[in-house]
Amino acid sequence: MFLTIKKKSIIAFLLCILAIGVFCGAYFPIKASTTPKPLHTIVIDAGHGGADGGAVGKVTGTEESEINLAYAKCLQELCQNFGIKVIMTRSDMNGLYDITAPNKKRSDMEKRRQIIESSGADLVVSIHMNSYPLPSAIGAQVFYAAGSESGKTLADLMQTEIVKSVPNARKVSSVGDYYILNCTDTPSVLVECGFLSNPQEEARLVTEEHRKKLCYSVLAGVLKFFDM
Repeated sequence: MFLTIKKKSIIAFLLCILAIGVFCGAYFPIKASTTPKPLHTIVIDAGHGGADGGAVGKVTGTEESEINLAYAKCLQELCQNFGIKVIMTRSDMNGLYDITAPNKKRSDMEKRRQIIESSGADLVVSIHMNSYPLPSAIGAQVFYAAGSESGKTLADLMQTEIVKSVPNARKVSSVGDYYILNCTDTPSVLVECGFLSNPQEEARLVTEEHRKKLCYSVLAGVLKFFDM
């Protein structure tokens, strides 16, 4: 008899808990445990790659394609920490060209365009290192396509942030006639992070500290562009 009553009490208790759960679920919906969909998507383009190593550091011998990738991955991590979806044009040292293509540079750039166009991204950031015959040339600078108001806005925001934290940065952004900027209507900028041809700047560019400073500045420009 006692056992029967105890069982009935347990069943009644469980039914009570279930009823409370249904009530709370109806009036206080539980948020989904899945990760929220990112509000923004950007393409980060690490310039060069594969047979196209780009500029070469005069002191360390560092190839541009290698250092571009390091900066691109740093920026990728920072953006993802802020809930921004990132699509990389390349994530390793390989080029994007068809190995059988007669013009590998054209093949590589066309593949980058395809990635951008299919991504549905809100903006594009292409990462490069500069070089010039005169070793005195110095300074990070952001470029945008002629006639692109949104590109200019993004470039100006980034340049302002870079000037705040990076030594010898150029004071203003500038128009740049680059394929990666002209191949799409998506707001795009090309960041020349500094001159590998300048020994003083090259020494900074290869350090993790400088890489993080510059990438934080680029991120700050992106966040201001998105008004986040």
